[in-house]
Amino acid sequence: MRKRDAEAGAGPGGRLPRLLDVHRPERSRRRRGRGGRPGGELDRRPLRRGDHLRRRALRPAVQQPRPLGGPDIGRHLLREEGEVIVDEVRHHWAAYTVPMLEVLAAVAVLAWVPVIHIDLAGLALLLALGLALHAGWGALREHRDRFVITNMRVFRVHGVLTTKMATMPLHRILDITVVRPLHGRIFGFGHFCFESAAQEQGLRDIRYVGRPVQRDLAIQRVVQRSGLRGPRVG
Repeated sequence: MRKRDAEAGAGPGGRLPRLLDVHRPERSRRRRGRGGRPGGELDRRPLRRGDHLRRRALRPAVQQPRPLGGPDIGRHLLREEGEVIVDEVRHHWAAYTVPMLEVLAAVAVLAWVPVIHIDLAGLALLLALGLALHAGWGALREHRDRFVITNMRVFRVHGVLTTKMATMPLHRILDITVVRPLHGRIFGFGHFCFESAAQEQGLRDIRYVGRPVQRDLAIQRVVQRSGLRGPRVG
């Protein structure tokens, strides 16, 4: 028995340490010949750092699902020119304050219906329904208002029944003023004021922007990398 274990390469206690070598990643990969058929020779090249990222980059891009009720931003991109989205800015939740207050008011009116006179119950129901519909319309209007930053331009898409779009190329951006009121600093939002060469309507004031400082820096990086500004002095 000992002789057979020695010939099989077994160690003390009958364990076979050499069998563990098959679990090494550099030996588990096999070289492929022509036509994609696996060959018999093992590829002993070790896995390098970042190989999984390169493989992921070679995969076809998966189209992101369109958000429920939101605008289709992808149809406005110049994909044949290499335009990609850097950031898509949605309104901060503070923009939905008025619709939320209207919903609470509608609930309060409905709770008041059983205790009022029956002649006023119908009027109260109509008032609650009107508040709920107005709140839903306002929330949908805020939800469909998007500010998009790409590697070529910035544009805004908004509107519920009629979609409006305002575009500003990066080279027209002269200055960006970030306004952060007191409650905006507390809850983490601000407003953008764009100073451009043409003063495009619809892009001068962008309100309720979450993380305004980080997004202002993102726009500055895109402008800097596009070569529209000279190198830093010093």
